[in-house]
Amino acid sequence: MKKLFKLGVIGCGVMADAVLRGATKSDFLRPKKIIVSDTDKEKLTAATDLGIEGCSDNKYVAENSEYLLLAVKPQSFDEVAKDLLGVRPEKVISIMAGVTKSTIRSALGVGVKVVRVMPNLPCTIGSGMMAVDMYDFGKNFDDTDFVTNLFDCMGTVMSCPEEKMNAVTGLSGSGPAYVYMFIDALIDAGVAQGLKKEEARLLAVQTVMGAAEMVQREDTPMSELIAKVCSKGGTTIEAVKVLEDRDMRGIVGDAVDACVKRAAELSK
Repeated sequence: MKKLFKLGVIGCGVMADAVLRGATKSDFLRPKKIIVSDTDKEKLTAATDLGIEGCSDNKYVAENSEYLLLAVKPQSFDEVAKDLLGVRPEKVISIMAGVTKSTIRSALGVGVKVVRVMPNLPCTIGSGMMAVDMYDFGKNFDDTDFVTNLFDCMGTVMSCPEEKMNAVTGLSGSGPAYVYMFIDALIDAGVAQGLKKEEARLLAVQTVMGAAEMVQREDTPMSELIAKVCSKGGTTIEAVKVLEDRDMRGIVGDAVDACVKRAAELSK
């Protein structure tokens, strides 16, 4: 039986809002083809202002949508699953970190097809990175095209098997926070050296953006790029020595590892 809505969304937080805005502003989906549920009236208003139907009834959303996007916090999934008792959505898309497909199937029904997506915060400005596991959709191109086009509106989409999804969470899912911390540290360091905060911010942000773009454009080993900035007996090499002595790589590795371990805990 044909559903009333093409896409139903349970949860209307930051990432769900990014999906909704990306899908409607790109004209991939008309607002009237989408329904959203959330208990927060303010969040629902943000969706309804786009012309999307909003409600607080998770079960109604699941029953009447061809694709069901689960956009709640992992800790809230058990409560959502209780709301959906007696409903077996056919196609589920999950952006919940750490919640496995088997966990979702156990809660919603063995026959449910589940796609997992790990987005990140820059999706909110169309510059995100999303890893997607669409194994359950097999070679159904209508389904795989729908998911790909839905998330293409938000940035770059990469195919990824579920067993690597926790690693993706640790690297790109949580990665923006690490980058923001680095930029903030650069700004503070610049201010400490006598720059005005707005000067330090401009210098730090453009430096990170330019360096990232060079990595993306050039097929050059990272070690060579670092060497290009470091001249023997110069200034940069002294800074690099400090970062190496303080084991910057080890610190970053430990941070990612802690994130991956937490994602694994959420999957149990």
